[in-house]
Amino acid sequence: MYRIALGGINHESNTFCPPTTLEMFRQQTWCVGPEIVVRFSGTRTYIGGMIEAAGRLGVDLAPTFAASAQPWGAITPEAFTTMVDELTGGLRQAMPVDAVCLALHGAGVAEGISDLESAVLEAVRGVVGPAMPIAVTLDLHGNITPRMVELATGLFGVHEYPHIDSYERGQEAMEFLVRVLRGEITPEMAVEILPLLIPASPSRVEPARAINEYCHRWEREPGMIDCAFFHGFSHTDIPEAGVTVVAVAESDLPQAQRAARAVAQEIWARRAAFQKTYPAPAEAVAEAIRLEADGGPVLINEISDNPGGGAPGDGTHLLRAMLDAGLTDSAFGTLYDPEVAEAAHQAGVGASIRVRLGAKTDALHGEPIDLEAYVKCLTDGKYRVSALMGRGWQVDLRKTARLASRGVDIVVASRRAQVLDPEPFLLHGIDVARCRIVGLKSSAHFRAGFERIARHIVSTDSPGLSTSNLPSLPYRRLRRPIYPLDRDAVYGP
Repeated sequence: MYRIALGGINHESNTFCPPTTLEMFRQQTWCVGPEIVVRFSGTRTYIGGMIEAAGRLGVDLAPTFAASAQPWGAITPEAFTTMVDELTGGLRQAMPVDAVCLALHGAGVAEGISDLESAVLEAVRGVVGPAMPIAVTLDLHGNITPRMVELATGLFGVHEYPHIDSYERGQEAMEFLVRVLRGEITPEMAVEILPLLIPASPSRVEPARAINEYCHRWEREPGMIDCAFFHGFSHTDIPEAGVTVVAVAESDLPQAQRAARAVAQEIWARRAAFQKTYPAPAEAVAEAIRLEADGGPVLINEISDNPGGGAPGDGTHLLRAMLDAGLTDSAFGTLYDPEVAEAAHQAGVGASIRVRLGAKTDALHGEPIDLEAYVKCLTDGKYRVSALMGRGWQVDLRKTARLASRGVDIVVASRRAQVLDPEPFLLHGIDVARCRIVGLKSSAHFRAGFERIARHIVSTDSPGLSTSNLPSLPYRRLRRPIYPLDRDAVYGP
């Protein structure tokens, strides 16, 4: 029986935001040793998939440390050092082990460390040595570097956005390690880096769909183990940010290189098609009203204030447009405003309260809305994800409230969170399938839980820290030239 260490540090760092602190990790996911198995078992997550595969393959798991926080700014030195010490300390206690399986992200940044994943892998290598097999799962939005490829035995990125295949990639990583340990494969890995940034690009929508199909064709080639298109995280202002392709082949580095380069050329040929523009909130609401005449619900997703991309989640641009449109039987959620959620809990169900709602983080995401609202429902904000992405994961928004005002039911939360599925609405008695128009904050992950419900989807991109309008962001450290900031950027493998 093989003994494999399990752990991870997962964070998507939007460097245009304030720092991510140690407390933010402790509030979301902080698991030491066996707590990892308890927390992740039965969930459709990377680590959930690793645990399932380990059980199926008879692997003796040695859980070490796992932490994650909501996407936000660069991680503070204190938080980074503490988490790396926890991971390496847990690994030392677990020794001897035959391999290491890690759930990282790929777009992590700590203050002073632009390539967080390589820094984590270097620390792990310092414990286990240069020869031990290490498999890593990564987010599709990872900014993959040659140093990551050098330090890992295999890197496995999700193919889908929404990330409905995180569980499968966790399984794949664990299965890969067992095959390496059995001597069945000797992997060779290559990365191809493009001078390209792309905004949020759902994988079932063109042109990302065509690129994924091309990757899968390569994976069917004899000798290929994996081929993944990494979109990169364009809201990380570091030299390493951008699109990459990672290919893994059996004992054949030239084959891995050919695959990575071929896919990269396909991406480059479609670079302009990835750059899309979206209507402003008022225009999006008008379009939703027009589409709703054929039947609802019509869903409006606010790309630019997506907590899953590092934005504050308290922006008011879309909500204000919905309130001004004279809607009925409509809903919006979730809006991050712990002050208003607390006021609603103090007032109680059935009360009418006057509040200044939202836009308390900065002025970029709008201005607070002066609102007279009826407190319709109060909850503790706890629910489990039902979407294919992350199914079974426990979410805790803390005190939440359903406020009814001007034809819109607004779910106000005490924690930032991207809406993945109808569960936060259902928790407050809102059946989105019976709504006319539903507004939410998400770039693409919402599709995992809403595509089967929504009759139409309209995207809007108001000013915000997760905007698709990449040239509007104040980049300073990004390598140049890079498309679309530099239209004359050139790629040649």
